[in-house]
Amino acid sequence: MKAKILLVDDDKLVLMTLKRLLTREGYEVTAALSGQGALRRMEEDGFDLIISDIKMPQMDGIETVKRIRDYLTQNNKTPIPEIFITAYAKEDIYQEALALNAAGYIEKPFDVKTLVTTVKTITGEILPN
Repeated sequence: MKAKILLVDDDKLVLMTLKRLLTREGYEVTAALSGQGALRRMEEDGFDLIISDIKMPQMDGIETVKRIRDYLTQNNKTPIPEIFITAYAKEDIYQEALALNAAGYIEKPFDVKTLVTTVKTITGEILPN
């Protein structure tokens, strides 16, 4: 069975496109348009991977991931790997994402094959080189 993915992005077009792409690859994808929505989804269901945009209004992706990690810890749940996606490849944001030890960091616009390969590697479907 393929992984369950929580996809978080405030851009509806990006969200729909990624959801369609990952669903075609066989993943079960739940979408959230905000960090707050992602936290609600975490309380409703379990996931194997989180893919989050970084730059979002109200609660950015880094804060969202920190809050999800807190939720998982407080509820004695297994940590979930995260992939950050962003169109804003600033060094400080990249360093902050690296400091969180996220499983991946992909810049927009991204190559679809790279995204799918990253997801498959993180979910254990293919072995890293």
